[in-house]
Amino acid sequence: MNSTAQLLTLDQRLVEQVLCAFIADQVHKNGFQNAVVGVSGGLDSAVVLALVQRALGAPHTFALLMPYRLSAPESLELGQTLCNELGVAHETIDISPSVDAYFDRFPATEKLQIGNKCARERMAVLYDFSSRRHALVAGTSNKSELLVGYSTLWGDSAAAFMPIGDLYKTQVFALARQLNIPAAIIARQPSADLWQNQTDEGELGITYKALDEILFLLIDRRLPPEQVAAQGHDAAAIERISRMIRNSQYKRTMPAVAKLQARTIGIDFRYPRDWGK
Repeated sequence: MNSTAQLLTLDQRLVEQVLCAFIADQVHKNGFQNAVVGVSGGLDSAVVLALVQRALGAPHTFALLMPYRLSAPESLELGQTLCNELGVAHETIDISPSVDAYFDRFPATEKLQIGNKCARERMAVLYDFSSRRHALVAGTSNKSELLVGYSTLWGDSAAAFMPIGDLYKTQVFALARQLNIPAAIIARQPSADLWQNQTDEGELGITYKALDEILFLLIDRRLPPEQVAAQGHDAAAIERISRMIRNSQYKRTMPAVAKLQARTIGIDFRYPRDWGK
């Protein structure tokens, strides 16, 4: 079985059941009934919104659509359509005034600064509504992007829990079909919608198909780079992806704490437990 076939062997009905149970557990065991999702009009947030709606029910699911002035109008339209189809209450908040006010005073020197600011502004709004709605923030990052660091620290990487964080982008597409996500969303070229004509694959410099196959072999199969190359993948791409994984480790861990005492947070005291049980 080739790497592509292995990636797609997951039972999507079972995946849906497991993720819905995970969401309900994460929300309810922490004393909440509700969750809030940032909806972009893209695939990942659509899948997470559908899962949350199934896990908690539409009355306990809330969506925020947060366009910036450079966002594609189609993104907002698709996001609103999805919320209406799922029967989920939603609010649209234009983040342009707050983002532009900052850059009016401190002008950006590169486009990435604006993209990162937008991601963090959206998460700030999500957490404000988390308080207003007494709801946990459901993250929308997938495994492919988390592994290579294609996320903004304290932006889209911030959340109370990550339902699809162990699914590669290729697998998210498969789950989207299981969840009956609108075809127009599935067909869209993946994009963080940071600026006009921006695409995820363009930023990453590789297709998700190729990226996922390499990541699957490196991470899940634990094959050394030379064996991954032997399966037909470009050696330079493998090295670049390996470097991206190494260089983004700090995004996947809590901030390092200097060790001074017997049990240091993040070093000795590091295992998640349900302390109240």
